[in-house]
Amino acid sequence: MGNISELTDQDIDRVIEMAWEDRTAFDAIERQFNLVEKEVITIMRREMKPSSFRMWRERVQGRKTKHAAKATEEVNHFKSKMQKGIALNKMSKRN
Repeated sequence: MGNISELTDQDIDRVIEMAWEDRTAFDAIERQFNLVEKEVITIMRREMKPSSFRMWRERVQGRKTKHAAKATEEVNHFKSKMQKGIALNKMSKRN
């Protein structure tokens, strides 16, 4: 598990952005930031308005695209056009 207190403000913003996207799996967040789903939920709860957090949780719970192991092969994961342009995105720097 990662350490939430070690994340920069930019990291937290990126975690929230990735978690908010329906097709970004929690596994991708874990690979990039070393945060398990429970820690992502903690960040979302802490950083979002209560009503926004409840809306996000309702959308995410049980959603196959948020859990790569549950997703079917037909799921075509969305990749934002801005993905490579995000300066602090550690995943885009790998190749």
